[in-house]
Amino acid sequence: MTPILRLGLVDDDDITLDVAALELAALDHTGRDLAPYIDAVTVFAKRIAAVGGSARSAMGRSEALSAVLAQEYGFNGDRETYEDSRNADLIAVLERRRGLPVALSILYTSAARRIGWAADILNTPGHVLVRLGPLTAPVVIDPFNRGQVVAQTQLARLVRQTQGRSSPLEVEHMAPMENRMVLVRLLTNQAMRAEASGDLARPLVLFERITTIAPAYGYGWWERARLELRAGRVSAARDSLSAMLEMTRDTDMRVHISTVLDALAGAT
Repeated sequence: MTPILRLGLVDDDDITLDVAALELAALDHTGRDLAPYIDAVTVFAKRIAAVGGSARSAMGRSEALSAVLAQEYGFNGDRETYEDSRNADLIAVLERRRGLPVALSILYTSAARRIGWAADILNTPGHVLVRLGPLTAPVVIDPFNRGQVVAQTQLARLVRQTQGRSSPLEVEHMAPMENRMVLVRLLTNQAMRAEASGDLARPLVLFERITTIAPAYGYGWWERARLELRAGRVSAARDSLSAMLEMTRDTDMRVHISTVLDALAGAT
């Protein structure tokens, strides 16, 4: 069984984020040996343990992560070429030491988890962040900005910037994402950039991967069907919509999907 098929079948807790992200990246690097990259993230974790192994507070642990990943190894957000597709490819991120918030958050979170620290990637809109420590005394950090601590006021400002000036900081913005949905967000970032650049084939490949690793994610099937229609693959689009119809329980959405399927019934 290929790694991507396995990702769609295993329980979420059994997904090792950095390894899974590397396996997905390897699909675009034919023949690339992942062992050196997995060794590298293992080395990062060991170095963080050496620097901050005695840290008991979330703040102390955040300082160790930043000291090693940002200061010692030079990982930082790519502001100069933000839209570069390599920023969401963990193989390229490890090579270039630059990436998008979600890719760098995978690196930080995985390194923390490898040494037994509590770490989660948050469902913050527009700009992914990482929460360290227990819910009773957490610290939120921004791997894109060299692991800087994000205060509550800064987090609220980020939400307003992406969601609208009047948008409040909601509970869901501080909710941790499941591992599988982090990978979906990583692939979606690549798909959005590819489509914005005028590439018609690449986004479909990426949404095919999304529906493989997250078959219960309805939006993935919807976007896959849209892209299949765009490519003139009507039969494939019908199959994707039918798959979505099987799993969604939202009445309005089911009606909408059925209407689209009826409209496509005679198309070829």
